[in-house]
Amino acid sequence: MTTHQGLSAEVKQYLVITGNYWAFTLTDGALRMLVVLHFHTLGYSPLQIALLFLFYEIFGVITNLVGGWLGARLGLNKTMNIGLILQVVALAMLLVPSSMLTVLWVMSAQALSGIAKDLNKMSAKSSIKLLVPKEAQGTLYKWVAILTGSKNALKGAGFFLGGGLLTIIGFQGAVGAMAAALLAIWLLSLILLRKDLGKAKNKPKFSDIFSKSRAINILSAARMFLFGARDVWFVVALPVYLSSQLNWNHWYVGGFLAIWIIGYGLVQGFAPRITGRRAGKVPDGKTAFIWAMLLALIPAGIGYSLSAEIAPLASLLGGLILFGAVFAINSSLHSYLIVSYASDDGVSLDVGFYYMANAMGRLIGTVLSGWIYQQSGLIACLLVSTGFLLLTVVISLGLPKHKVVPEAVKSSYS
Repeated sequence: MTTHQGLSAEVKQYLVITGNYWAFTLTDGALRMLVVLHFHTLGYSPLQIALLFLFYEIFGVITNLVGGWLGARLGLNKTMNIGLILQVVALAMLLVPSSMLTVLWVMSAQALSGIAKDLNKMSAKSSIKLLVPKEAQGTLYKWVAILTGSKNALKGAGFFLGGGLLTIIGFQGAVGAMAAALLAIWLLSLILLRKDLGKAKNKPKFSDIFSKSRAINILSAARMFLFGARDVWFVVALPVYLSSQLNWNHWYVGGFLAIWIIGYGLVQGFAPRITGRRAGKVPDGKTAFIWAMLLALIPAGIGYSLSAEIAPLASLLGGLILFGAVFAINSSLHSYLIVSYASDDGVSLDVGFYYMANAMGRLIGTVLSGWIYQQSGLIACLLVSTGFLLLTVVISLGLPKHKVVPEAVKSSYS
């Protein structure tokens, strides 16, 4: 009974963190779509739009390294709350008159937003490790998949929200409404989050931010190229292509990408069933290798169809949907593996290092997305995406392979 009550209290704390993460994710997705569409309308080139997100991704890399260390020393409640208030400040920076929205100013606001986003992600992903017993790996996989999938579904809703708000109330009205809502969430979080959540028993040194685990280092490298492969064509090239080449308006671009992200999140939530959890299996390195191979075929196929002019619109949109589904499974597999590999004490250190690699992949993909699209078009972006995924496949060969005892999967926590 005592154990059940203790677990229930932990779960309540985790639900608070998850709610914060969801609210943040909604504003983060909306802000990204607002910036891409608004500044494209103002006449910014694809490369200039990509550069607006440069600091967002650079500071994401730094934040994941330092944030994991801070979470282990200070507690995940503090890193979560710092992330929320920084996002409010970032949004407030964009409320200045349009004449003051220079590239450097917007990049600075995006830098704060990048710090905020990765503090929130690290806090949420790290906390789940503290709730599930070591032997319940199947449950750990399920919970990670649900958290990750629901987050991405809300990010998709944010894309739609951003495109819709931009059309209805304009850029500044949309940003102001989101800042006010997130400020209220932050005030609630200050009251509800427990102060010692996620503190390491042994205070880590700053040098501990770099992982000493071979498995985590290999997984982090695979993650970097996996997310670089997505963002090199999805972040800037695709929305600009849909807007400029297909003449889609803001509602259509934001709505379509929102539906894509929501579907992507739903598939992530079901990833444990797709990859065999019901049969008493949880993923290992071989599973990650197989799904990365399948994913690499998709951008190559889309690129070929576009270059050969084989039903270009159907090939692009259908290929994007297929890419989203298979990418979602890859992402969910990786998210489970990092939480599984991470040490129990100071879990945020390992998770932070891994998401540093994730942010590095996004940084590389974002910059290349604008530059390659501007120089050579969407097909070139898809070819680079294929190359990155092939690197992910090769790196995944080094991930550990293991057998799981069935009872560990079919625990009472599932």
